[in-house]
Amino acid sequence: MSGLVKDNIFGSSGLVVEAAGGLSWQPVVTASTVTVEASKGYFINTTSNACTITLPSAADAGDQIILVDYARTWGTNAITIDSNGLNFQSSDDTYIVDYDTAGQALNLVYSGATVGWTPSSDIVNALEPFTNITQKAIFGYGYQSYPTAMSMTNLVNSSGVIASDTTGVGTARWGLGAAGYGGDKAIFAYGETPTVSSISNLVSNNGVVASDTTGVGTARASVASCMYGIDKAIFGYGDSTYSMTNLVTNVGVVGTDVSGVGTGRRLLAGVGYGGDKGIFGYGQTGSLTAITNLVSNLGVVAADVSGVGTARENLAACAYGSGKAIFGYGMAGDYSSVTNLVNNSGVVAADVTGVGTARRDLSASIYGGDKGIFAYGYNSGNVSMSNLVSNSGVVAADVTGVGTARIGSAAAGYSNSA
Repeated sequence: MSGLVKDNIFGSSGLVVEAAGGLSWQPVVTASTVTVEASKGYFINTTSNACTITLPSAADAGDQIILVDYARTWGTNAITIDSNGLNFQSSDDTYIVDYDTAGQALNLVYSGATVGWTPSSDIVNALEPFTNITQKAIFGYGYQSYPTAMSMTNLVNSSGVIASDTTGVGTARWGLGAAGYGGDKAIFAYGETPTVSSISNLVSNNGVVASDTTGVGTARASVASCMYGIDKAIFGYGDSTYSMTNLVTNVGVVGTDVSGVGTGRRLLAGVGYGGDKGIFGYGQTGSLTAITNLVSNLGVVAADVSGVGTARENLAACAYGSGKAIFGYGMAGDYSSVTNLVNNSGVVAADVTGVGTARRDLSASIYGGDKGIFAYGYNSGNVSMSNLVSNSGVVAADVTGVGTARIGSAAAGYSNSA
């Protein structure tokens, strides 16, 4: 938004609403210091650094300044207010005034010499991350008998019912990843054809798979993927124990390789948690592992976290509840059905006794807003059964399979409409 906006204050909804005065919005500030002026609004972007904001040295009662956390990064790089000789909420400018909550917006009004500058609104919670309520899911690709890959998909409705096969679109492959993006869409990417690939296929909010998009980044299979930042996605790790990642924008564009962080591995799983963050976990490094790597709401992968639970490979993961996630099934010397819950702070819990058919090479997705589903895989043969996950993380018994039994598929949530 630019130019004059009549009477802007930030209401409790986080929207700009009308009041009296007149306010001119300035270009986004990325510098580490800025001197601001009355009757102006500033988007302060602290993605790369903290910012000290110097208020005017003279002010009249009723002067107004608005400061907005442009990239939701004040929680990482805070802003510091220098009141420049005037009082700030009755305190002189020898006091340090910091704002360090992500998504904050300040409407500062000068009340006179005694109190000085004071926030007439100081929004903290209203702009906290909002997780889109993903209602449906899609399982896709995989193979039935090596090396014949598949491209068919199976849609899952908001009640967790899997539909019959839909004719495949795009290059048939297995060992690929899938994740939601854009709030209500999904993307499949990478995989083995049996030649490793980096092609991707977008999924509309109606569950329609698009034709191949030319690959970006290192071609590989056995990758993991998840959402982050509410509406973006990340693909990471993969064959030959890679650790690089590729970010996906909220319009489904896959980025070039980002240098890997943490132990390179393959046959791991990824899932979103906490509303706007992600986690990669488990996999094969040459030996089985249970290590995890957290992904920030900016798509930055953190260093290894010591593993919890049974080390295994070829498992799956999905979100459930409010900001929680679950890793489940896989191969740990034998077929496994154990699960590990992840809380909304990204902490992985100890093993939960498995329910349903132990198997490997399955996939999983959120559905119905707050529930999850595991489906397909291998146990002495390809299977197509599914296991629903309640909004409290309880895995249900096997549901008779629908669609072609296969292994090496991927799954993701899509659509905000039930």
